[in-house]
Amino acid sequence: MRIKQAAAIGLLALTPALTGCLVHTHSVLKSRPPDIVYSSTLDQLLNQVEARNDAIHTMIAWVQVVACEGGSSKGEVTCYPAFSGFIVIGKPEQISVILKVPILGSQALNMVSDGKTFKMVIPRKECAIIGSDVVTNPSQKGLYGLRPAVILDSLMIQPRQDDQVVSMTQDSWTPPQPKNRKGIVEDPDYDIEFLSRPQGQTAKALRVVHIDRVNLLPYRQDIYNDEGKVATQAVYTNYQKFGDINFPTKIVIQRPLDELSLTITLSRKTNFNQKLDADTFDIGPIPANFAVQNMDDPVSAATNPCGAHVPPSKH
Repeated sequence: MRIKQAAAIGLLALTPALTGCLVHTHSVLKSRPPDIVYSSTLDQLLNQVEARNDAIHTMIAWVQVVACEGGSSKGEVTCYPAFSGFIVIGKPEQISVILKVPILGSQALNMVSDGKTFKMVIPRKECAIIGSDVVTNPSQKGLYGLRPAVILDSLMIQPRQDDQVVSMTQDSWTPPQPKNRKGIVEDPDYDIEFLSRPQGQTAKALRVVHIDRVNLLPYRQDIYNDEGKVATQAVYTNYQKFGDINFPTKIVIQRPLDELSLTITLSRKTNFNQKLDADTFDIGPIPANFAVQNMDDPVSAATNPCGAHVPPSKH
């Protein structure tokens, strides 16, 4: 027995000599926790999410929007010029988006939705797109797979519904770091998972809200589809105070399955809880000479008039 112990000790003693030429050590930035970290219970966080949502009745956001399409499946990413305009939200599910053509300033698109159906008019191409707020044709990808509900759900984090159950876990994340950093600050977070009410022994994940424990504000929201895949991921940064409302001024909406992203930047002219005009969400009838694409009709959806239709020459 003593001989075996001596042999084992001898082998351990030789290990540094045998492996010394194979070991390599390099320096990395040290990580450290933030100076201040807040604690909260699940009930408190749910109440906070509900209170933040209830505090906003309307929003008139002056925005700049940059859209990018593409990814690994295409082998390239195309980003379009920034469009300025505004997004108007009215409870419970009304949204209006008006964007202007870069430099020219003319109207690029006007889109409205009541939470069930949407209508989008593109004047300079003399075309319009209509359909339901839910994609009925899975082949619609990129900008054609985007619906107003995606923007609304990303901007307004919904509270827990009566038919949902929740769970909470804790993790950490690395927020954007200053260039002159001497170390990496890792923020602890709370992750609130919203699930459908269990059917038997199973429940579906609906979304996860990630809350930074440095300020107890959401920094990301993951929204899942019926197959349990992340359909939408919204990232929230640059919170600013608009009166009593603390709201992110930069929201990046990722649609990984569609290989689409939208970066929405809010200006200081954004207003909350102002009374809206009665016709805010009414863009009127579509002009008779406009080509119309119905995204719920496979035949019409395949025509792509807004991409292919060219207005007649004025000359």
